[in-house]
Amino acid sequence: MSTAKTHEFQASVSEVLRLVVHSLYTNREIFLRELISNASDAIDKRRFRAIAEPALLPEGVVPTIRLVPDEASKTLTVSDDGVGMSEAELVQFLGTIAHSGTAELQKQLEAAKAGDVSLIGRFGVGFYAAFLVADEVEVVSRSVTETTATRWRSRGEGGFTTESAERATPGTDVVLHLKEDQVEYASPLRLRELVRRHSEFVAHPVELTTTPKGEPHTERLNTSSALWRRSPGDITEEQYHELYRHLSHDWEKPLLHRHFRVEGTNEFAGIVYVPRRSPVDLFHAEAKGGVRLHVRRVLVMEHCEELLPRWLRFVRGVVDSEDLPLNVSRETLQDSRVIRTMRKQLVKRVLDALDDLAKTDDYAGFLANFGAVLKEGLHFEPEHKDRLLALVRFATTQGAEPTSLADYRARMKPEQDAIYYLVGASRTVLERAPHLEALRAKGFEVLLLTDPVDPFAIEGIGEFDGKRLVNAMDVESDPSPPEAQKEALEPLRQAVQKALEGVVASVRFTDRLTDSAACLALPPSGLPPHLERLLRAEGKLPEEKRTLELNPTHPLVEGLAAKLGAGMPEEALADTARLLFDLATVAEGSPLEDPSRLVAFVTRMAGEAIARG
Repeated sequence: MSTAKTHEFQASVSEVLRLVVHSLYTNREIFLRELISNASDAIDKRRFRAIAEPALLPEGVVPTIRLVPDEASKTLTVSDDGVGMSEAELVQFLGTIAHSGTAELQKQLEAAKAGDVSLIGRFGVGFYAAFLVADEVEVVSRSVTETTATRWRSRGEGGFTTESAERATPGTDVVLHLKEDQVEYASPLRLRELVRRHSEFVAHPVELTTTPKGEPHTERLNTSSALWRRSPGDITEEQYHELYRHLSHDWEKPLLHRHFRVEGTNEFAGIVYVPRRSPVDLFHAEAKGGVRLHVRRVLVMEHCEELLPRWLRFVRGVVDSEDLPLNVSRETLQDSRVIRTMRKQLVKRVLDALDDLAKTDDYAGFLANFGAVLKEGLHFEPEHKDRLLALVRFATTQGAEPTSLADYRARMKPEQDAIYYLVGASRTVLERAPHLEALRAKGFEVLLLTDPVDPFAIEGIGEFDGKRLVNAMDVESDPSPPEAQKEALEPLRQAVQKALEGVVASVRFTDRLTDSAACLALPPSGLPPHLERLLRAEGKLPEEKRTLELNPTHPLVEGLAAKLGAGMPEEALADTARLLFDLATVAEGSPLEDPSRLVAFVTRMAGEAIARG
């Protein structure tokens, strides 16, 4: 009969336990992920040692992780066929922490209190997550090099005991005596859910053993293999699609997938997907992006936004690292340099895949769903400008299909000195904008930008292939009419400016118009009208007066000048000046401050015309 030995925890273990239970883990269910991860690591170690010592893993033995719940006794056992531990190793690994020294541990603990928690890989504290759900934890382990086993037992307070035990084969059993309010984790249904969510792609079998009607029953829970660790030639399209459905809960086939493996200083593999349709929350600020992050096939982050920029938030997939260090809670990645390397590689592979997609008929559908999101990269990460400009497309006055800047540049007139664009709420409004008249008359093509992100994307572009991008509303015009008209028209300009005092900043003549009588020009560095209205409505932008430009050759302007010279009443001039302003406002797609005024004016004019016969 063995006698239990009592041991004191290393002083810092109690502090670690307190941090784990009260600070580091906000989601108790991750305890199972930690224990399965430890079991998987133990099996990996046994398999590695068996390379040099084949006897440590006899032929035909398939190391397995088993979950054995017992609702009657309120226990859960997590068992593995791993390398196991001797009594000395149990004392060392479960009773002490930080082999690098107490001072280093204390430094990490202080950082943990500030939110920068220490590494699970360095201090091995993942095991202590068991105390999130258990009042008492037993560990029965037999080292692969020994014939006897040891039982380790603790309530997480003060210390632990060890004594000899029996275990038929090498490996480890972790027995959790669940707290009264945590007995749900003895439920087979709950365990199936947790394995499916957190440990689906663990490399080794994870089995659930239950005893319905008193007869043992075993089922494997992680039925899906880690496809990204296999050769692409061994994987069918249906398997790729099945993984996509698991990751995204989207039952429609993805538009594309890209399988990759990166070797070198940082080794990782993965599969990324582009969905066929956009999710409803694609443009919601709180929408989560990023791919699932695994470390050695164990899920550690559902949405790792550090691995992909926001402008690729539509990408789904999984990335699995072999050597990425993790913090204690496995919720925050520590080594930012490693993450930057992985991110760079991942972005490159996604853009490579989109380059290939751009050569197919499916690309139009991709642009309709995700083109606007892709443009965000031009503003937020201009270092990717060249790659993105090959992928983004813009509507144009030439044809119904969107165009790339490269194709636009190839079609430019020899005398054209800039790439012209116009920003607005819809293509219909932009195509009828008076600001295009002179450009259209010259045969110049104009980009029609209707995505909300377009003004910011254009700012990130600046110029393309030696040509500046110029807003058609900013095109410089000749403010003076021909000399022959100047004497007759200048009084009109002054009169209209006086009539519209407080409504416009100024009135001037322009040569940009051919068919319209007037238009409104943007002030220097001004925003497109529809964005200006939006920001002003949110109180983020003060109102800025626009300049009214008049077409000196338009019959309405010429007639108004003649009437003014013949003694036109001031009230009639004011009404007509306001009509010009309202017409210019409607032409650019902006709402009128008082639509009824325009309706009343036009109705009166129509009635007078009919009366004259």
